[in-house]
Amino acid sequence: MQPSYILSLENVDAYYGPIQVLYDINIRIQKGELVCLLGGNASGKSTTLKTILGTCKPKKGTIRLKGERIDGFPTKRIISKGVAVVPENRRIFPRLTVLENLEMGAYLRKDTAQVKRDIDRILELFSLLGDRIHQFGMTLSGGEQQMLAMARALLSNPEILLMDEPSMGLSPRLVDQQFELIQQVHKQGTTIFMVEQNANMALSIADRGYVLQTGVIVLSDTAENLLNSEMMQEAYLGERGM
Repeated sequence: MQPSYILSLENVDAYYGPIQVLYDINIRIQKGELVCLLGGNASGKSTTLKTILGTCKPKKGTIRLKGERIDGFPTKRIISKGVAVVPENRRIFPRLTVLENLEMGAYLRKDTAQVKRDIDRILELFSLLGDRIHQFGMTLSGGEQQMLAMARALLSNPEILLMDEPSMGLSPRLVDQQFELIQQVHKQGTTIFMVEQNANMALSIADRGYVLQTGVIVLSDTAENLLNSEMMQEAYLGERGM
């Protein structure tokens, strides 16, 4: 195990009841990388995130965060060790204000003064949220809710940010805007592991990528090589439901 790996999955199998969903998954992410996991519907992408977060327990293999084995840990303990997640379909707190949502992202932190400074810094990056700081989450557009979900996750100062389908349900214009923000967050030093169906958009900003098909990683390479790979196109377009 190299100490530069923030997150690694080694030979991981996962099941839903008797049904195997992930097969011998190997993923390694270094500090500062943006890595994407690509695949179609029911390929096992979200299950991979659930397995990292401890809501789906692997039956084989190991998961390590900064070298420490975390498979078998409860989700709360995994989160406390520096994992933050931007869930599928955003899942903000609709009856809390934008500011209250952001403060929820820092609920495990004790450095109150620094949290306030970090909120100010986050609002400089997500300027639209600053204009809506006292609005309820339910009043935001889909794109604004996605921004809020990402900003809230960043307030925990994560070692790694997990993103589940950040383009889901957004218009093409908002998808472009969302990926520009993800790229900015990455350039500021955040390590990101992103699950996404939109292969071209994800690879356009990623360092590396993995392609998942029916629970098996069929390709892994640099983003540039995957974008130009006929094998990637065949594997991705050949995706079948599980």
